[in-house]
Amino acid sequence: MFTETKMGSPFNLIFVTNDATKANGIAQNCFKLIDSLSQIFSDYDSTSEVSKINANAGISPVAMTPAMLNLVRLSQQAYIKSHGSYDITIGPLSLLWRKARKKKEFPTDSAIAAAQKLVGFHRLTIDHLKSTIFLPQKGMKLDFGGIGKGYIAQWVIDYLKKRGIDEALADAGGDITMSSAPLDTKGWSVGVNIPETTDDLLSKKLQLANISVATSGDVYQYIEKNGLKYSHIIDPKTGYGVTSLRNVTVIAPLGATADWLATACSILPINLAKKVAQENHAQLLISTLQNGKIKFYSTSGFKKYWAPISTNQH
Repeated sequence: MFTETKMGSPFNLIFVTNDATKANGIAQNCFKLIDSLSQIFSDYDSTSEVSKINANAGISPVAMTPAMLNLVRLSQQAYIKSHGSYDITIGPLSLLWRKARKKKEFPTDSAIAAAQKLVGFHRLTIDHLKSTIFLPQKGMKLDFGGIGKGYIAQWVIDYLKKRGIDEALADAGGDITMSSAPLDTKGWSVGVNIPETTDDLLSKKLQLANISVATSGDVYQYIEKNGLKYSHIIDPKTGYGVTSLRNVTVIAPLGATADWLATACSILPINLAKKVAQENHAQLLISTLQNGKIKFYSTSGFKKYWAPISTNQH
């Protein structure tokens, strides 16, 4: 396994190859690829492409690279399919809540309302022929959290396939994409967190291959007010972090899909979340803590991915 810190969290890379001498070089090429994509999508980097787009809000359209145009298109589909619960224009609210968590000061209602006025994917002007994007109001910001890591994990797996490596797993801080099962096993074994814990896993594991899985929950990033936890996952329609104590696990064909669905299904009512997941050829597990007891909600196809504990644990 190779691990480097990328995009603010550990990026774990596992792959099977019969050429051990080349393995390190392949891994380093993967990490260089991740860096090049972060240079496009990361709003933490003031020189990134998304930062340049944000800096030109209310000023002028900005030309997009093919990778940016592709992710914007995927994000537009996610916005529509999620009934507006996944929205990359969430940037002003993300920044506000990020600062609030850092300072441990709950944002004022007026600050939230002001930031929310800058949010709305439908307000963007995207010229697909010219490959340009325009944020019409100063202060608008794109934020690819909730789709970018899954997208990049998928890109890494696709790169490895082109190099002839078909047994691989890329874990971008919990957004995981994998190709074929390793070393004659039936699948990669992936644990699922118990709600409101950092290290405790459900006794059952997922057994996965040639698919993506993403998880979302509030256990790591939240701010508390009057005994209520407000998650880092923000509902664009209210401007507030979600307060339902959910762990969400999504299994989907592609990394970007699993990633944005994990966010959307943390926001949407449970029955609608299940419907949206199935409409996007994904399976969903929501676990909640109710009166100290774990309650599960899932799509009908999720259960086929459970497996006995395997020796290939991740």
